[in-house]
Amino acid sequence: MNTSILKEREASISDRRERGRRVIAADISCERESVSGAVSQRACVYCGARVVLNPITDAYHIVHGPIGCASYTWDIRGSLTSGAEMFRNSFSTDLRETDIVFGGAKKLTAAIDELMEKASPAPRLIFVFATCIVGVIGDDIEAVCRAAEAKYAIRVIPVKAPGFSGTKTQGYKLACDALMTLILPHANQEKRFGINILGDYNLAGEMWIIKGYLEQIGIPVISTITGDSSYEKLIQAPSASLNIVQCAGSSAYLAQRMESELGIPSVRVSFFGIEDTTASLLRVAEATGRDDILNNARRFAAEKTAKIMPVIEKYKPRLQGKKAAIFVGGGFKAISLIRQFNELGMETVVVGTQTGKKDEYETIGTLVDGNAVILDDANPAELERFMTEKNADILVGGVKERPLAYKLGMAFCDHNHERKHPLAGFEGIENFVKEIHSSINSPVWKYVKGYSL
Repeated sequence: MNTSILKEREASISDRRERGRRVIAADISCERESVSGAVSQRACVYCGARVVLNPITDAYHIVHGPIGCASYTWDIRGSLTSGAEMFRNSFSTDLRETDIVFGGAKKLTAAIDELMEKASPAPRLIFVFATCIVGVIGDDIEAVCRAAEAKYAIRVIPVKAPGFSGTKTQGYKLACDALMTLILPHANQEKRFGINILGDYNLAGEMWIIKGYLEQIGIPVISTITGDSSYEKLIQAPSASLNIVQCAGSSAYLAQRMESELGIPSVRVSFFGIEDTTASLLRVAEATGRDDILNNARRFAAEKTAKIMPVIEKYKPRLQGKKAAIFVGGGFKAISLIRQFNELGMETVVVGTQTGKKDEYETIGTLVDGNAVILDDANPAELERFMTEKNADILVGGVKERPLAYKLGMAFCDHNHERKHPLAGFEGIENFVKEIHSSINSPVWKYVKGYSL
């Protein structure tokens, strides 16, 4: 590998050109803690837990730690709600130096008491997040939560997520465990025909789009986890006959637990791009075992595809041959994006994810050209190097990657959780194509290409 790459990072990068040596995509080192000093793009364990649980619309979230932790994750998802707005607020115990010396458990108890006294409407569900400082000083937040549950007869669920205790994926797992803590007491419900949507956070209303598709083909949605969800909706989840998993990175573990403990099977889906949206609708319809629903899904997908194809054909001539770089959270989303670029005649030359798994990297390796670079948990220096070497025209990523793209005079598409317009479903395909076109073909790039500060 080139000396500009940290030696510890070589096993996490697939790059065929280096002296004939190449890490095969399926053998990429992944699902490990970030290399110290590499300035990883990942968020911390606490952030992973918070972003999964935050969209529960009527839950109260108390961050037990310094105020910065609450500020960091406040309202960072573009999740929309059809009901309560409580999730737009953030509460913190605001631990200070004296709390670190003498312990913060009393302060947490006081925070819960104050919330119960002043909050309107009164909380029925509280999540308490333990951050790094609490992991160091050892506050027994589980005991505090048990006492609060007994005192107020509501659910108060601890989430022990010190940021240093693993990766963002560990935070996802802790959030899934917290959700199981909530729904397991309601496990003895009679099963009914209907599904749960897991791993969709209703970014810009995307969950409403997918829910509408499913209902149009005859499949009722019982619970959404966690986009536009609520306490009452979540506790109905055990009655579903099927789970569909949109964001595998954050919710595959939850699906596994629900299958083993609640008897609910699951299928993976992705509603990004024509190919994956169509395949997912058919996969869900087949899983119901009903021919009428499968026929409805085929007809629905064909009608929607016929309507969206003129949009793709309109913009494809100006996008064909362009080169794309991708850096997103999960491998499943990256796979869908590669397929979307293939539909537009574009080549994906760099692919990176924060939480990809070996089987996902193996699939990515089969979808891209052999000279494409594949990275796990990339840092900005690596992204800059490979996007420059591969002459990428656009980067699809999140808010942290936007400045990097603009610094390089490169187009950018925000595909992360802060965005305000949907990119899922057939409606999202149109938004995606138009955004890629307007960004790549903006006249501004001819003025900034090659410009350096």
